Amino acid sequence: MFPDRFHSIQDGRVHISASQASLFAKEVAGDFNPIHDPDARRFCVPGDLLFAVVVSRFGLSRHMTFQFRALLGGGIPLEFRESGDETIEVCDQNGKVYIEVTRSGDVTRDERVVEEFIRCYVSASGKNFPHTLKPLMESKDVMFNPDRPMVMYASMSLTLDRLDAASPELELHSANLEANGKRGNVTLDYRLISDGKPVGEVAKHLVLGGLRPYSQDAMDGVIEEFYRLKARGSRYGIETASS
Repeated sequence: MFPDRFHSIQDGRVHISASQASLFAKEVAGDFNPIHDPDARRFCVPGDLLFAVVVSRFGLSRHMTFQFRALLGGGIPLEFRESGDETIEVCDQNGKVYIEVTRSGDVTRDERVVEEFIRCYVSASGKNFPHTLKPLMESKDVMFNPDRPMVMYASMSLTLDRLDAASPELELHSANLEANGKRGNVTLDYRLISDGKPVGEVAKHLVLGGLRPYSQDAMDGVIEEFYRLKARGSRYGIETASS
């Protein structure tokens, strides 16, 4: 399955190198956040890659919730611990949990279905910034620190009406930002569409840090840097899902 080239298995544990994580962020998610650059001081593995590895290993369930508990650095050996049929914990050898997954309902392990869902979900995530978050922050007159943008996954959940949807796409249904001091909570609700019909729902919760009053000039600078990094990736042959 396609996530295989973005991680390796050693001694029964999953390893995600910084270079593998960075390539996934840029190539599959269209995510050019500097925090995913291999040499970044605060490097972390994209939550979308961990999501993709979990679903590719355990299948796609009708109902799933992913709680992101901690940021993951590169090269940390990961264990996937199942508790019954409903809970999966992604943790390191010391027991630190990075993702907790709960699931229920029917499951499909059909590789085509799983890959198409992963790709459509990750592609939608790649549009979070600037397509969704920029106008959302502007409407609330707040923005993150332009020198250190902090956008973190808190959780995502999905409910599927069927597990055989062909060529699914996610359509953003609603977006909301609640600002509380320097912290912002973002809720994004999507409808999963197949053959022009809704076949499920996906909800994402993000946390924005370092909020301050919105500045158009500062935001223009952030967006300019985003597209500069994206153009640089294209020059190195990286074609993104959101290109």
